[in-house]
Amino acid sequence: MTRTPRVAAVVVTYNSAAPLPGLLETVHAGLAGLEWTLTVVDNDSADDSVLLAEKTLPECRVIRMGRNAGYAAAINAGLADAGDFDAALVLNPDIRLTPGVIATLYAALGDTAAGRTGVTVPRILDEDGHLARSLRRRPTIARALGEALAGQRAGRLAPFGETVLDDEAYRRATRADWATGAIMLISAECLNAAGPWDESFFLYSEETEFALRAADRGYATVLVPSAEVTHLGGESKVSPRLWSLLTVNRVRLYRMRHSAVAAAGYWSAVALREALRAVLGQERSRSALRALIRPSTLELGRR
Repeated sequence: MTRTPRVAAVVVTYNSAAPLPGLLETVHAGLAGLEWTLTVVDNDSADDSVLLAEKTLPECRVIRMGRNAGYAAAINAGLADAGDFDAALVLNPDIRLTPGVIATLYAALGDTAAGRTGVTVPRILDEDGHLARSLRRRPTIARALGEALAGQRAGRLAPFGETVLDDEAYRRATRADWATGAIMLISAECLNAAGPWDESFFLYSEETEFALRAADRGYATVLVPSAEVTHLGGESKVSPRLWSLLTVNRVRLYRMRHSAVAAAGYWSAVALREALRAVLGQERSRSALRALIRPSTLELGRR
């Protein structure tokens, strides 16, 4: 008799009282057909996130970090507490699962004719039902420069943009270099091979770093088109300070994986993007440009 797969789900909260109950109300249906545990890891919320988690889904585990430890640290803490599992599910509090979606993602993990799949992601829809372009290509200087000059539209040509914009890519099983981290299912084999999430990334680029590290070890990230979820959040709500952190971490990640000369070229392309938008009056780009010049101005201890 085939054993039912066991999934360890982790949700990281930080003042997430508003969106969290809506996610937890979809957990039973979303994880139908699987054995699962769900751990809510709270990064020292000042609201009722923990209380609502315990009330809405009494069987969930709650870990109180006692400080705002960052996203990667919270994921690692949740998985360390989960015991044995076949796959790890990373969820944002503003995700809404559809019935059976995680079993669909799980079925796509493992060895396939196209290679070894270590991370699966669903099609993500926004709250109005529009497709979110969640697939990404690995960062390069050419792509950073293309986005500086043409914005996200540069993704229409693969050499010049990170975002995969082709609608067809979201209608079929598509291998991507990485995908936005609002929801990811990671096989235990992949997680064991790649290791824990990098806690030096307080917020942003941690999912990029993990997916690229997994790919280095032969584990691909694949979109499963028959799996769909809704994501209530979006980059439009990112504050100037968080945009600065996102921008600086993009450069940090590139520097980790490339030579100093290449990293200087990438920094220049990213700085050009923010400078051009700062001239047009975008406050978040002004903030990001200042942070690129003096990263120490970012306070990483709180969000």
